[in-house]
Parts: sequence; C-alpha cells; structure tokens
Amino acid sequence: MLFNEVEVLDFAGPFEVLSLAEDASTHQKLFSINTVAQTRESISARNGLKVLPDYDFDNAPDFDLLIVPGGYGAEEIEVHNATLLDWLKQRAAITLTLASVCTGAFLLAKAGLLNGKRATTHWMDLDRLEQEYPLVFVQRDVKFVDEGDILTAGGISAGINLSFHLLKKFYGAEVAQQTAKRMEYEIVIAD
Repeated sequence: MLFNEVEVLDFAGPFEVLSLAEDASTHQKLFSINTVAQTRESISARNGLKVLPDYDFDNAPDFDLLIVPGGYGAEEIEVHNATLLDWLKQRAAITLTLASVCTGAFLLAKAGLLNGKRATTHWMDLDRLEQEYPLVFVQRDVKFVDEGDILTAGGISAGINLSFHLLKKFYGAEVAQQTAKRMEYEIVIAD
C-alpha cells in the first residue's frame, strides 16, 4: 500500500525481497507484486521519489498479502484518513496476511486491527504506540512480531527482515536463504 510521504525502504525493501523470490527448480516467481493507493495519482514518497500505483482502493484485486508501510505520511497524515482506515478494515477481513512496516503499525492500530495483539514499530515511536493504543501489547527490541495473520515490523530496514520471515513462513527456509543469497543479504533463519 502507498500514500504520500511513505518511507521508501518501508515498501521498497519488501517489494525487492518478495519480487525476487522464486521456485528453485522452475525459476517461477512466487509472488505477483502490485501497489495500491487511495487513488492512482502519483505518490510522492519521502525524499522526493515518485511512484505510480498499480491500483486504487476502488479497483484493487483481493490480495493474499497486504503490506502497510510507514513514514511521516502514516503516523501524521493517513492516521486521520477515514477512507484509508475503512479500506484497511475491509481488506483485513479478506486478506490472508496483513503486515506493517515501521509506523504503518499506527494505521493498523487506529483501524483497531492490533487490539489484543502484540506489535512493534520504529524504536522512536514505541512509547507513542503504547500510549495512544493501550489495547496493543507493544514489543520492544525485536525486528518483527508474528501474530499469525497480522505481522508488524520495526523501523524502515526491519521490513526486509520481515519479508524474509514471510518467505520462510510461506515457502520454507531454503527459499528465504536463496533469495537472500541472490540479494547478497545476510540472514539468520531461526527455527
């Protein structure tokens, strides 16, 4: 998912990891990656990067996995966007796995999707998440939290760690290791 003032690595990191994942024997891609935003207008990400979404909220297909990134746009602007929050609630009911990176957790929390669940966010925003959303069990000093169908990642680059965890969860440790090797990224796969 995209919005103005999104943190670039929050969406680009998972995009890169998941788009490179493939079946080792057939070399077939394991994910079809698409972007979605409230409208199909160009998104102005942090630091000036322009991105054109593939879909808008009205024409988006059903997603098996929906990743909600963070950044200034999430924590200060979109957290007040009723249309986006309603869309997230609707999508949570039909999406197999919902994940957030960094302050994308604020959007999930504001939508009530983290109530009664463990979650994390950027280390600079942990206290704020805990204070503003007392029904969320904030976890500190972790790269990500897996609550089954909802996962949250810490700040910015932690979305990459989360993505490798998702690869392991869906396709096994070997796929995660091979994708990391292809990216020249070092990961530790824990059991």
